[in-house]
Amino acid sequence: MLKDIALFMARAFQIDIERRSQSPFTIFNGQKDHEDIIIKKAQELIESNPAEKFTVDQIASKFAIGRRNLERRFKKATSNTIIEYVQRVRIEAAKQSLETTHNNVNEVMYGVGYLDPKAFRMIFKKYTGMSPIQYRAKYNKEYSMNLND
Repeated sequence: MLKDIALFMARAFQIDIERRSQSPFTIFNGQKDHEDIIIKKAQELIESNPAEKFTVDQIASKFAIGRRNLERRFKKATSNTIIEYVQRVRIEAAKQSLETTHNNVNEVMYGVGYLDPKAFRMIFKKYTGMSPIQYRAKYNKEYSMNLND
C-alpha cells in the first residue's frame, strides 16, 4: 500500500526537464463520474478483464443493448470510444506490470491482451509518450538499479 502511494507521488510530482508532456505520469482510473448504470457495468467488465478479447457486439449483447446505442452512450459518459477505453485500461495494466514485475515486455504485452508487439509499442507510446522499455527503465526502481550495477 505504501509502495503504491510512493509510486503515485513520484509520478505525480516528478520533474523532468526534457519532458514534452505529462503522458508518462497520467494514471488512468476510468471516467466514472456519470449516472449511466449500464455504461458503469460495461466499464467494470472491461477493467476486471483487461486481457479479454471483448468485441463491442459481445459487450452490447451482455447488457441487452444495441451496439450503436452502447457506443453512443459510452462515448457520452466517458469521452472515450469503447476501443479507446479498452486500450487505456490495458496500457494502465501494462504500466503497473512494468513498474512492479520482472516480466519482459512480451510477457507484459501478452498479459494485457496484445498479440502484436508493434501495435502494443505504438499504443503504449501513444498514451505514455515513451516505449515500454523506456517506461520500465524510468519507473521500475529494481530494474533501473540493476542497470546501474
